[in-house]
Amino acid sequence: MREMPRTSPPTGAVTFLFTDVEGSSKLWEAHPEAMRAALSRHDALLRRSVEANGGHVFKTGGDSFYVAFASASGAMAAAVEAQRALHAESWPEVARIRVRMALHTGAAEMRDGDYFGATLNRTARLLALGHGGQSILSKATHDLCGGPLPAETTFVSLGEHGLRDLSRRETVFQVCHPDLPRAFPPLRTLTSLDESLPSIAVLPFLNMSRDEENEYFADGLAEELLNMLTKIPGLRVVSRTSAFYFKGKDIDTPTVARRLNVAMILEGSVRKSGMRVRIAAQLIRADTDSHLWSETYDRTLEDIFAVQDDIAQSVVNALRAELTRGRPEATAGARATADVAAVAKGRSKNAEAHQLYLQAQYLVERHAPEDTAKGIECYRNALALDEQYALAWAGLAGAYSNQAGFGWAPLAATFDCARAAAQRSLDLVSDLAEGHAELGWIRMTYDWDWAGADTSYTRALELAPGNRATVTAASLLADNLGRMDAAVTLARRGVELDPLNAVAQGNLGLRCLNAGLLEEATAALNRALKLNPQCGLVHWALGTASLERGLFEDALSAFQREGIVSLRLLGLVSAQHALGRRSESDEALRKLLDKGAEDSAFQIAQAFAYRGEVDSAFAWLERAYAQRDPGLSNMKMDPMLRKLHADPRWQSFLDQMGLTD
Repeated sequence: MREMPRTSPPTGAVTFLFTDVEGSSKLWEAHPEAMRAALSRHDALLRRSVEANGGHVFKTGGDSFYVAFASASGAMAAAVEAQRALHAESWPEVARIRVRMALHTGAAEMRDGDYFGATLNRTARLLALGHGGQSILSKATHDLCGGPLPAETTFVSLGEHGLRDLSRRETVFQVCHPDLPRAFPPLRTLTSLDESLPSIAVLPFLNMSRDEENEYFADGLAEELLNMLTKIPGLRVVSRTSAFYFKGKDIDTPTVARRLNVAMILEGSVRKSGMRVRIAAQLIRADTDSHLWSETYDRTLEDIFAVQDDIAQSVVNALRAELTRGRPEATAGARATADVAAVAKGRSKNAEAHQLYLQAQYLVERHAPEDTAKGIECYRNALALDEQYALAWAGLAGAYSNQAGFGWAPLAATFDCARAAAQRSLDLVSDLAEGHAELGWIRMTYDWDWAGADTSYTRALELAPGNRATVTAASLLADNLGRMDAAVTLARRGVELDPLNAVAQGNLGLRCLNAGLLEEATAALNRALKLNPQCGLVHWALGTASLERGLFEDALSAFQREGIVSLRLLGLVSAQHALGRRSESDEALRKLLDKGAEDSAFQIAQAFAYRGEVDSAFAWLERAYAQRDPGLSNMKMDPMLRKLHADPRWQSFLDQMGLTD
């Protein structure tokens, strides 16, 4: 144990900072002399940061520091300063020091001048989740850091995680700073299916009604349950696309659970006749294919939310009982009831409005122009019956955004409608995750209000950290802003939440492509195509990855298979240019100009940029700006525009877009 300064230990509510060096045992065994020198420098850097911010080092052991602070802000400042100093240090090649840190705040208990108790245990368990170079903190510490943070410091929610031997799960945040890495592997509990991480998939409920048109009702009930459980503390819930992947397929429950990487399956059936409905639901433990809970409900449509709440509470109780080895806490039932009540926001008590809402969700999910228009009509009819229906306003915002983004309706007017609907949902329920997510999408893709989008997605992730669509959109925002480590981390998390979703896999591929992680990009994009061979954008992204790797013939082959015309032509321009086939590249460019002048200005700018025709590229970027082309959002990290970076006009255009660092 190394000598510690004699400062007075703080008492009361204390913020603890624990640190250790990743992989130090192997480093000591292989390179003891280099590690001895490196650890001495590590100690000096840590002590300097701790002492400068009022910390009390109450214990050290090996390469670990245990520090107490009277304030969360002091602990946060020390952690950021220390990580920046450690990251900037020139370590010996054979002894590169990477330190993980964890911060947690709670009541301090002391005995014989030393701290002990539950707060220290939780801090130690939190530290075990992280990776070298990563700093994470608990929700308690996060909530106390409401004052000024160290310059340029931000937080990213990593969702809720189980801590070894502790029953209460923890919402974990990562500390981010431009000088520090942002991309890390998943926290060490995220891929584990042991009892510390209860996980579940909600499969589509079987429609037992005679009327096949009631399919929307059965799907909608399952999806609403899924969305509720996503927001419940202490669960990992597989997202809709992966859960619904098995609809209509004769696959046994253990196989489904294995494919989805979950321990539990919730399945059921719905029989609807007039205003009456029978719902049967059962929770199945995958490893034994045994029922943990089942119930049948015969109710009227007016009682549908009571049924959903009862199912959700029963599922939460059953999962938590599994977590505690069948010994539920005395307050488990009340806690589950409170958790479900907390997430059951924005609903309507009007049964007819609810049915219209489910119809709208079902139609919009098809991602077709005619179905989206019908879905908007259903949303509006639902709101005519209940104008206080916050979830319907959020759904309407999403449908309008789809219309505008896919070019199915006038851009400006439709995004105005989307913004108004999203804001209305939040006026009704200020902490509605769906409303924040929809507003964030509009601010990012059309308004180019980056700070506003960041605020919206941060709040949406706090409210629903397990929502795959929100996680994916937040990764796109991070990419747009040049935060590549965060973009890749969030994209990986989106795949973990929804592994059978081609959009999630494609998004990971795109984020890795922009970050220069070409092998991971190619693997993710190929998985996306396996899930959906017709998935647009993916062949173009694969072709671009091949261009980046110098595989020009492979790039040409991939571009030729792209279904989106403007992207296919852009790819052909680029690949033929790379292959030295000037006339073929010119011909593809001519076609792109003929077909895309009105709606593909950004792709035309990319084509000119890749060919090195800088003046034409900037002219088309200005035209894309005038048209508010959504492609400009992702221009900052776009490899197709790399040849423009040395031109002074590049920085000016980034300023114009508000994308300057």
